[in-house]
Amino acid sequence: MKPTLTLFFIVLFNLSGFSNDGYKLWLQYYSIQAPQEWQVNFLSNYEVIGNSATLSIIKKEIAYASSGMISSHPEIKNSIPSLVIGKAGDLSAKNISNPGINSLASDGFAIFHNLESKQLIVSAKTDIGLLYGTFRLLQHIQTGTSIPKEGIFESPKVQHRVLNHWDNLDRTVERGYAGFSIWNWHRLPRHIDQQYHDYARANASIGINGTVLTNVNANALILTPEYLEKVKALADTFRPYGIKVYLTARFSAPIEIGGLQTADPLNAEVQAWWNQKAEEIYQYIPDFGGFVVKADSEGQPGPHNYKRTQADGANMMARALAPHEGIVMWRAFVYNEHTPDDRHKQAFNEFKPLDGKFLDNVIIQVKNGAIDFQPREPFHPLFGAMPNTPLMMEFQITQEYLGHDTHLAFLAPMFEEVLKDDTYANGKGSEVAKVIDGSLHQYAITAMAGVSNIGTDRNWTGHHFHQANWFAFGRLAWNPYQASQEIAEEWLKLTFSTDATFVKTMTDVMMNSREMVVNYMTPLGLHHIMAASHHYGPGPWVSGGRRADWTATYYHQANEKGIGFNRTYTGSNALSQYASELQNQWGSLATVPEKYLLWFHQVDWIQPLQNGESLWNNLAKQYQKGVEEARANIVTWENMREYVDDKRFNHVLSFLTIQAEEAAWWRDACLLYFGQFSKMPLPAGVESPKHSLEYYMNFKPHHVPGI
Repeated sequence: MKPTLTLFFIVLFNLSGFSNDGYKLWLQYYSIQAPQEWQVNFLSNYEVIGNSATLSIIKKEIAYASSGMISSHPEIKNSIPSLVIGKAGDLSAKNISNPGINSLASDGFAIFHNLESKQLIVSAKTDIGLLYGTFRLLQHIQTGTSIPKEGIFESPKVQHRVLNHWDNLDRTVERGYAGFSIWNWHRLPRHIDQQYHDYARANASIGINGTVLTNVNANALILTPEYLEKVKALADTFRPYGIKVYLTARFSAPIEIGGLQTADPLNAEVQAWWNQKAEEIYQYIPDFGGFVVKADSEGQPGPHNYKRTQADGANMMARALAPHEGIVMWRAFVYNEHTPDDRHKQAFNEFKPLDGKFLDNVIIQVKNGAIDFQPREPFHPLFGAMPNTPLMMEFQITQEYLGHDTHLAFLAPMFEEVLKDDTYANGKGSEVAKVIDGSLHQYAITAMAGVSNIGTDRNWTGHHFHQANWFAFGRLAWNPYQASQEIAEEWLKLTFSTDATFVKTMTDVMMNSREMVVNYMTPLGLHHIMAASHHYGPGPWVSGGRRADWTATYYHQANEKGIGFNRTYTGSNALSQYASELQNQWGSLATVPEKYLLWFHQVDWIQPLQNGESLWNNLAKQYQKGVEEARANIVTWENMREYVDDKRFNHVLSFLTIQAEEAAWWRDACLLYFGQFSKMPLPAGVESPKHSLEYYMNFKPHHVPGI
């Protein structure tokens, strides 16, 4: 029998009568036009074996999906269900088995045809595996993708697939561009907002199994009983969806909330304090995931305060968590303005000598590049360089440096570019993805983190298309080898329409969008030339202040001869941190990919590039190309009107218009600034700036969100 809809899902379903504001994300469950018999069969005639909170969610999810996708089609009433969902042990009692299930991880799933009974089976070793398998089946039904004869047998390639929320206790969000934090700490634990359930459901639908609730620039209050009671309420809500909670631990917490005079990691009282704090946390949250720690960076306290190493600090916390099977995700984003060296080199120099000195439940969280989530960076040199210490990837889903919430930039191609890069750590074929999934160095712990772009905006992410970056992170955390184009196509089909024209057209737009942003912001390897503090808009003139490594001029080093940061052996020699194969390729002007040209080289303005034209002409034309691409996207989207509801269509159109205007702002400001050094005219086809350089330098936007 088809389960009765609960009030929760009735409320969600009734929302379909209103305009689509994007709240349902990729879980639209819109009506399938002329559904095939197999789609109707599975959605209207199914059995879920067993009882648990997670299995209850599965039953409700299928009922909700059915009411949306095939609501206008008659149910099929058969005595034998067409779809059976159950754990392997429960299915064996029904004489249903498949040897492929044995090879699955605890949260893996199988979807296969039972030829004897002519049923489709979703099976797993755990309830959470069943939940993942159910979501995957529903996604196949929505997109019209049939289950192959050989079935689907999937286990995640990464163990810990975690969103990092940079949310503060006052509900502001550092680098958050979609409203305030969804965690309403003032109401917790007495009120559980519906959005918390919807958040967990969305994450489970793409395999995310962890959430870090608080900012890496941590507040020690989160570790106090007042807040642990609130964290417990969230953990209890998320548990049936397979999501563990993690907290950011402020290194100086023993002083700030513990009454100690020191936070020295080798001090016995400090160690005892962390041990006791861990015990306390696990009393509230028995499945607490562990700590994320930002230390000795950008003003955050850390072991350097006591002349200790990063391993000393991480191991202290790891010992406290070890009895409870918790882990420490220790961030490698460590750099110091007092270190007279290229910032690109500092994390490597700090952590490489410590390889093998961390405890088994420590994993080092490394950003995809060595500077800071730039629109394009070479992969971080630590990947492949620490065979004896597990490393995890930290991607930024929120677009701190890619136009905030109004610029369409599908980030999966950037993620894929990094994951496919070859570190040559064990010879050719040592891709970054193999570091992340543990296969290159046989890591015992594997993880991937994404800095969240989620807020209280009704569409969750500000720009409707930024939902795709959340979705893509989940897909790549599950399988770092999946192609970004496949992810784009799937998201479009689930979120908007399966129409072939729409999907093909908008997949092309999405796949080109990040490169477009690079073109109008930081072409040819330029980086860190955004405005100061809020990072909104161009600022190649930014200099001075208390830190050189927070300025633009430190990175582009433009002068009358040329532009770019020399990181070869004649410069900072950051290139030496990579394998010899990459040193040889990237160290020569003749062989370095032009996308990394100015990252590794100071290049004369008149230097001919691969097309025979000067650096200056190429730079100017790349900026112009980005502007033209942004303008073309408006026309393309306008041609998609028939495939998209009015509310989402108009919202996206307004943001694309903003993006095109701001692309021209970037082009004009940067070319005027760099042009004063090159003293060369703009090449044919590049538009003249609308204003003077002084105008752009004096433009100061106020109250930019996310600072």
